[in-house]
Amino acid sequence: MAKFFVKLLKTICPKNLQNLDLVILAGGLGKRISFITKNTPKPLIKFGKLSFLNHLINFYAKYNFNKIYILAGYKGNLIKKKFDRKIANLTPVKCIVEKKPKGTAGALKELKKQKIKNFILVNGDSFFDINLKKFIKGTKDCLVKLALAPNKNYKSNNLLSNIDIKNKKVFFKENSKYMNGGIYFINKKFLKILKNKGSLEQDYLKDLIIKRKISGIKFNNFFIDIGTKKNLYKSKIVLPKLFIHNAAFLDRDGVINYDYGYVHRHKDFLLKRGVVKGLQYLIKKKFNIFIITNQSGIAKNYYNEKQFLNFQKSLNEKFYNKNIFINDIQYCPHHPNGKIQKYKIKCKCRKPNNKMILNIIKTHEINLNQSFMIGDKKIDEICAKKSKLKFFYPKENFYKLIKNII
Repeated sequence: MAKFFVKLLKTICPKNLQNLDLVILAGGLGKRISFITKNTPKPLIKFGKLSFLNHLINFYAKYNFNKIYILAGYKGNLIKKKFDRKIANLTPVKCIVEKKPKGTAGALKELKKQKIKNFILVNGDSFFDINLKKFIKGTKDCLVKLALAPNKNYKSNNLLSNIDIKNKKVFFKENSKYMNGGIYFINKKFLKILKNKGSLEQDYLKDLIIKRKISGIKFNNFFIDIGTKKNLYKSKIVLPKLFIHNAAFLDRDGVINYDYGYVHRHKDFLLKRGVVKGLQYLIKKKFNIFIITNQSGIAKNYYNEKQFLNFQKSLNEKFYNKNIFINDIQYCPHHPNGKIQKYKIKCKCRKPNNKMILNIIKTHEINLNQSFMIGDKKIDEICAKKSKLKFFYPKENFYKLIKNII
């Protein structure tokens, strides 16, 4: 199913989607914490029940990227086994493992072989809790743009630890209170100047900063790098609390929009009263938002899976423009009485079964005691009870219902 899904998504490129890829650098040796990385690459160190890389993908997938690339090095086959050809919030993930160490610039050079778009680049061993929507503003004419983090006693040769911004350009400043936060916007043209080996920061960015050719923006948000023994122990305490969220599980048709029957076109999609305000309120209260939807119209040949994915990704973009981020969407295309043979099955994901919710619980840190589900049918209620979730039927005003629940 996953292989077919990836192949299918390759053909989908709605014009109104955010036209960016995400690239995660996950190739470091982790020498400073070798007592752990001897057997486990840094990105696969667990914080709570999930690996650091899993947490990063969950955090970034809500931004509706076109594709996610993981550039793996040390013990990269372990990373590839867990993430390659997986799907994160309708976004396909591809893992590229380097055959021998080439440095961060050499790893990025490999992207020239892919049909890469302009992309956001993040480090696979640090977390910077910023709003990417704010970060990518004004990147139209940028070659590279950096997100600057507050420097709280970080000292490392691998970090541009003394930089600041003047006239929107990054420059070196002794004893600066800011450093490189490990998040970059990179125009794909930048890949043309990279050689097969080298360090992105030391061999390329430093020179471009001196020439005032790198843009930047400051954030004072939470930042942590798990690459030192001290920070690793701190992260084991801080990150599980940071990454666990209350969650709202929402049926789509009949809850978010009016259910006119097998909705799959924009002309038939009408939001219910108070939905935008209600979803924004959930974001404000730091709830993760998950959509759980039966889509038997695919099995019954009213529309195909490509049309559904195309439509849903475009809906995600519309929500994104309203500062609403959907953390994951699970859908069931099956029905035992379907007309399309490959979808004509009785599966565990179709509500009232709860495999779609179990999939999300398995791949996200969720506080189930403070979470809930809203659905408009009895099958939704049964699904919620199987998942031990509080359940509510929709009201006339979605926002008022959300406020009452929370």
